[in-house]
Amino acid sequence: MSLDSHIRIKDLPAQERPRERLVENGADTLRNSELLAILLRTGSKGISAVDLGERLVQQFGSLDKLARAPLAELQKVKGIGRDKAIALKSAFTLAQRMAQEIRQDSPVLDCPENVASMLREDARFYEVETFQILLLNTRRRLIRIEKISQGTLDTILVHPREVFKLAITANAAAVVLVHNHPSGDPTPSEADIRVTRDLIRAGQLLKIDVLDHIILGARSQHRAKDYVSLKELGYFYT
Repeated sequence: MSLDSHIRIKDLPAQERPRERLVENGADTLRNSELLAILLRTGSKGISAVDLGERLVQQFGSLDKLARAPLAELQKVKGIGRDKAIALKSAFTLAQRMAQEIRQDSPVLDCPENVASMLREDARFYEVETFQILLLNTRRRLIRIEKISQGTLDTILVHPREVFKLAITANAAAVVLVHNHPSGDPTPSEADIRVTRDLIRAGQLLKIDVLDHIILGARSQHRAKDYVSLKELGYFYT
């Protein structure tokens, strides 16, 4: 095989083929670079598809940044031409639309994982902290999502009046607070804890339950979950 020929996944030994490993062991067992290799299908100029996937992961640092990258920036990566860039952009856009469809099905939001699953794809594209509320009915089903405010890279301003005006207008019985940390570390700050307790007290006066405050971040080598629940962490007392 010449250096100018495309290296195909099927040319790899069977134990190194991401498709075969996905079928045998499930998609969750594959590394991000291997899942990207399946999308890319072939490598380029002496680079295998898996190596090309690894190059994307290393260059962008996270799937969040890769998902947000415009086509022109993707094509700057050696081995990523127009067609491969389009395939990547299409895959990430489909993931975002799937998250939107889940919201439209009026899911029951009775645990932090359900909330995180619904919002994490959209949160990947937020470059600053974005505070949202989920308005729920008496059965804990979603009425709608409202974006309250956006801040700088690491701070947001939230006033109880803004939150509960929307909740009252929607006739919501409860709300879930959600915001993201662009740094990827979902550990709550003192400001996060203070805002949460202020909103819990306001909700008690208005008879609208604040069920949880979810902070979205990113998984890492030392962090299995990409979110935290302030309720699970024990901060839901006033």
